[in-house]
Amino acid sequence: MDAIMGIAQRMAEIRGSLQAVAPAPVAPRTPATTASPTATTFAAALETAVTQAQATSTARDASGVPVDLARYGNGRIPPDALASVGSTGHRLWAPAAQAFGDLTAAAARDGVRIGITDSYRSYDAQVDVAARKGLYSQGGLAAAPGTSPHGWGLALDLALDDRAQAWMRANAGTYGFEEDTPREPWHWVYSR
Repeated sequence: MDAIMGIAQRMAEIRGSLQAVAPAPVAPRTPATTASPTATTFAAALETAVTQAQATSTARDASGVPVDLARYGNGRIPPDALASVGSTGHRLWAPAAQAFGDLTAAAARDGVRIGITDSYRSYDAQVDVAARKGLYSQGGLAAAPGTSPHGWGLALDLALDDRAQAWMRANAGTYGFEEDTPREPWHWVYSR
């Protein structure tokens, strides 16, 4: 949120600077108009660009959480705040979904098929997985609910045969994915 507030403050500074250096209009359109059409158009374009950048931001906070998702909380992200992963029915943080699409396209060009068994996990789904599979800290296969990268739309569990696993280990880093959990070779996290 600090990053978004910083952007908003910087936009206000830029708007003020634009108005200060904008040439005076040749003939005022209305008494309230002080900026030239060019400056007004530029300011509007800048505001639109910043709004779009915020919607698709790749910024993360100090904990590695996407800033555009942090306000919701782990496992509490609404469906419309996540992006579809192709036509799989799975959802991720938009930059991760795009990167995974690029990754699977490259794998397909190499004749490798990579399937998805799990992606974003709601908090309730994290509780369910922990109950069924046990906590990782106690020898199980689940993160403590509310701490899983699945709850931020950053992690995928993949269906990988030996060839696909080897391809992932050799190439996934190029697309921002890493195998970060011992005992879980199917678990890949987007780290860019």
